[in-house]
Amino acid sequence: MLTSAELVWLLAAVAKGDQAAFERLYNATRAKLYGVVLRILRRQDLAEEVIQETYVKIWNSAGTFNPGVASPITWMASIARNRAIDVARKRSEVSIEDEPAAQEAAADSPDPLARREMTEELKRLLECVGRLEPDRQKLVLLAYYNGWSREQLAAKFDAPVNTVKTWLRRSLLDIRECLGLV
Repeated sequence: MLTSAELVWLLAAVAKGDQAAFERLYNATRAKLYGVVLRILRRQDLAEEVIQETYVKIWNSAGTFNPGVASPITWMASIARNRAIDVARKRSEVSIEDEPAAQEAAADSPDPLARREMTEELKRLLECVGRLEPDRQKLVLLAYYNGWSREQLAAKFDAPVNTVKTWLRRSLLDIRECLGLV
């Protein structure tokens, strides 16, 4: 994986129409974005389609990327995640609601993002998520790792949607503060 600074440079080049930079960006980030999308959709064919759409959007929107707001990989992952959630919600044969037990099991595991080699950034993020109250940890993981909607979270936590939104916002603010982004 390239460094964040290298990804910023590549996105700037892509914004200017540099196809070679786009190819390098694609090769450096495809596996990570594909993983994000596949976790949400759980179907390889749909994940591949969403990845194509994601990179078209990245190509067309690279000029709007602001490194002061998010890291390049976070920005690209949010594009992929949002598109995958849109596709999951529109699918009728298998929707997000059809697999709550699998999603809860993933969110209940002590470290659902664990891998052999984690980046320092990911380690810091997991440490900050770990500082949240257990219910808030679960809420954040279900929302941002498993792609649950606010309505699903409200039903799961037996709370109004607006309360869930407030809990998520406060949790994200706590994480940002822990990461030193505030």
